[in-house]
Amino acid sequence: QVQLVESGGKLVQNGDSLTISCEAHGVGLERFVVGWFRRPLGNDLEVVAASRWTGINIQYTDSVKGRFAISVDRAKSTAYLQMNDLKPDDAARYSCALKDRLSRVPVSIPRDYEYWGQGTRVTVSS
Repeated sequence: QVQLVESGGKLVQNGDSLTISCEAHGVGLERFVVGWFRRPLGNDLEVVAASRWTGINIQYTDSVKGRFAISVDRAKSTAYLQMNDLKPDDAARYSCALKDRLSRVPVSIPRDYEYWGQGTRVTVSS
């Protein structure tokens, strides 16, 4: 059993940077992949980034490559999403999720994730 709590979302201006956090409450986190997903208002859930909890096998969706960075601080049991040069299209509710690191299902598939946080909202004004 794992509980995930996101934090850090807020209103920012076009071009700003922001880091959001995902604190994990549980044990054996090294067995997981952590993914960041987002749901823009009125749109479908989409993957943003994913990483093994150990910090390897990092992947990003094309729209954020070069701007966003996923990382994990294992000592703090916390994953982060560093977002740079934010655009209005990045505005969404951002959620973190965990799934088995041995899964053969692509990291972009939400149904394969076992644990989810409630999300934190990021708003970007133009």
